[in-house]
Formats: sequence, structure tokens, C-alpha cells
Amino acid sequence: MRGNVDVAEDERRARLEAIVRADPTLMLLLRTLRSVDLPQWRLAAGCLYQTVWSVLSDVPRGTGIRDYDIVYFDADPSWEAEDRAIRRVGDDLKKVGFEGVAEVRNQARVHLWYEERFGAPYAALASADEALSRYAAIVHAVAVRLGPDDRLDIAAPFGLADLFDMVIRPNEANLAPGSYLAKAERARAIWPRLTVLPWHREG
Repeated sequence: MRGNVDVAEDERRARLEAIVRADPTLMLLLRTLRSVDLPQWRLAAGCLYQTVWSVLSDVPRGTGIRDYDIVYFDADPSWEAEDRAIRRVGDDLKKVGFEGVAEVRNQARVHLWYEERFGAPYAALASADEALSRYAAIVHAVAVRLGPDDRLDIAAPFGLADLFDMVIRPNEANLAPGSYLAKAERARAIWPRLTVLPWHREG
């Protein structure tokens, strides 16, 4: 017999899938990204958790979304390789009439620029999914990919409880308070129902 926690998580995953499949913009992105087929690609983070919060708060879909994070992992960490991927995705999204901002990032390159941008060390990643475990907040760590069989593959290393409870909780593995605090402050201004937990370190 499975535990109640497992059952509840299955229900949350089913609910997330239903919300994603009901969103025309997310599905347009997923189908287009599937055709581009970057290595280990996923649609991640803000566009997903903000879509869920909009549904839970009964506000228009798309509320709060400034861009759509697309992560992938190419062993070639050069800027030139990433730029080619950015242009490929951009060209294909333009063809299907996507009007949002797509942020395409090779996770094999993150360690090359993260510390300069956020002021905290960042070890090299071994995969795109590993990046989720280092996002600033637990709720940020969610990503999806649409398979060839139309199955929606959900990656959520910490589970989805915080997502549906509308909780922003710091991730102990992340060392950059500025990123956490800025995103939490912006989110709470849009969704007053959110519970924001304090940063886990002093100094």
C-alpha cells in the first residue's frame, strides 16, 4: 500500500499536467520545442509556477510571466553553440506565431557566468535536470518536456507541495540570497496569498 504522501504527490502531478495542457501558450511552446529537440530540453520554472498560481488565484493566465525559461544541456559550453540554439528556437517560435520572450540557456555554461552575476559560487552541472536542484526556491524547481508520444514528463526534485500551497521556500543548495529575495518580493506583489519564508542564512 502506498503512503498518503505518494498519493498526494501523484494527484499534484496530475493537476499540474491538466493545468499545463489547458494553457495554449505553454502547449505551443512545448510542441515547438519538441520539434527543435535540443539535448535534454525542458520548459522550466517561472512560466510553470506562475501559471499554476494564476489558476489557483482565479486571475488571467500569463499573469506575472515576463519570459519563458527553456533549459537544455549541450556538452559544448561555448557561447557560439548556445547562440546557435537560441537562434534555432527563436526562428521556430516565430514561425508558429509565439509572441512571448523565450530565454534559452545551456546548463553546461551556467558555472561560467553565475558567480559574476549573482555573487555566489556555482559548480559545473552534469545535466539539465541537475540545475533544478539548485534553483533559488523550492517552488522554482519544476520543469516539463513533451515526449514524442505526447506524454508530459514532469521534473520536480523537491515535489510539488509548495507549488500548490503557494509557498516560496529557500533552497538550501542555493548560495545567492539576492536572487531569492528579489524573486520572492516580486511574486508577493503579484500574488498576495503567497507565503514567503525567510532566507536561510545570515550575512
